[in-house]
Amino acid sequence: MRNTERFPVEGPNALWQMYKTVSRFKAVRNFVFIQIARYCPSLPVKNWIYRRVLGMKVGNHTSFALMVMVDVFFPEKIHVGDNSIIGYNATLLTHEYLIKEYRLGEIRIGSHVMIGANVTVLPGVTIGDHAVVGAGSVVHKDVAPGSFVAGNPLQVIREGQSG
Repeated sequence: MRNTERFPVEGPNALWQMYKTVSRFKAVRNFVFIQIARYCPSLPVKNWIYRRVLGMKVGNHTSFALMVMVDVFFPEKIHVGDNSIIGYNATLLTHEYLIKEYRLGEIRIGSHVMIGANVTVLPGVTIGDHAVVGAGSVVHKDVAPGSFVAGNPLQVIREGQSG
């Protein structure tokens, strides 16, 4: 199981109750700024939005490609190290709204990490330094430093190198 906190709900599914977990104002503000960042061609401007407006921890020289979608409700739970690349149209989710519960979990992406295009990273996942995630993957478990992983379900293509 990923490193998430679980919160049971009564009544309709958890998505119907999302505004009990996050304010409408925060959701709308985050949505607007995330859409600006998704299309913005300037990496420093994107990182400023992510750090200063959305509260994400973003390292130096980290690059978010065009159309990256960060979590609208809890972007502050995303941490990315230095000199990493988040590929085109990747999605970083820190929440899951399910039928009888919702889950929240931080995403921790190390330094010098390459995340390919169209990757989805689920809540509660840590991706170690120098890891590579192949395009189109669904990251549903931790990725060891230096590893190359790909696919859905996620498979280790090459183990991380020690020392």
